[in-house]
Amino acid sequence: MDKVKEMENSFNHGISIAERKSVLVTGVKKIDSFDNEEFLMDTTLGYLVIKGSELEIIKLDTYQGNVSIKGNVDSLAYVNKDMKKDKEESFLNKLFK
Repeated sequence: MDKVKEMENSFNHGISIAERKSVLVTGVKKIDSFDNEEFLMDTTLGYLVIKGSELEIIKLDTYQGNVSIKGNVDSLAYVNKDMKKDKEESFLNKLFK
C-alpha cells in the first residue's frame, strides 16, 4: 500500500499542447470520464477538465501516468472536488435523458 502512495506522489504533473490539436498530460492518477467533447481526469495537482471536439485517446500509460489526446482542444481547466461531483451528476443526467 505504501508503494502505491509513493508512486502517486512521484508523478510529475505537466501539460504539453501542440497547435491545439494534441495534448500530452503527465501525472495522471485516473481518468474519471471521457467522451469526444470532454475529458475529466484526476492528476497529482487536482482534477483537470479538457474540452473540445473530436477528442480521443491516442496513448494511455497507466504505469507512468501519461495520457495523450488528439482532437480540437478548446479549453483546459482545473476544478475542485465539488465541481467534479456536479460534472459526474450532469454526465449521468446526459445518459438517462
